[in-house]
Amino acid sequence: MKLYFSPGACSLASHIALCETGAKFDLEQVDNKTKKTKSGADFWQINPRGYVPVIELDDGQRITENPAVLEYIADQHACAGLVPPCGSIDRYRVVEWLTFVGTELHKNFGPMFRDTTPEEYKKICKENLAKRYAYLDKHFATHKYLHGEKLSVADIYMFVVSNWLKRFEMDMAQWPNVKKWWDSIAARPKVQEAMKAEGLIK
Repeated sequence: MKLYFSPGACSLASHIALCETGAKFDLEQVDNKTKKTKSGADFWQINPRGYVPVIELDDGQRITENPAVLEYIADQHACAGLVPPCGSIDRYRVVEWLTFVGTELHKNFGPMFRDTTPEEYKKICKENLAKRYAYLDKHFATHKYLHGEKLSVADIYMFVVSNWLKRFEMDMAQWPNVKKWWDSIAARPKVQEAMKAEGLIK
């Protein structure tokens, strides 16, 4: 299996999930600006949508889109417990959270990465994010994780997008329960392993 990634991008969630499961995988870095891989391949030919993550299976098939990639990784290594069994109500709760992270958090961060986005619109994105994190702060006042008593792929995805708060001068400390949750994820050895591999921490 090969993971196409860009350092610190949402593909970090897939990288962390692979580390947490103990899966065997190769890494191929992608330059988001040139759309070239480190080995010189044209990334548009790998994913016509032009963004990471992409996992390439041993038979050559590729899977894109973070929730799909994360669920695939977790299902192939069920013993790691990163996602509940298919068909269970707990599975759908984790899918709910994956969707929330993708549509309510990730989607609001997206426009702020682009230089062409008007400042007024970036302000609206920040306001939307602040509302979502205020909601999450209440959730984490009584919950250790997004759902259940174990880390899930939804937590991993949210951890990665929440790393972007500081880039846009949004202090996580204003949501102390979120910060406590984030710190607990950041301290996990496999999380640190993935972040070190991407050059994000020493």
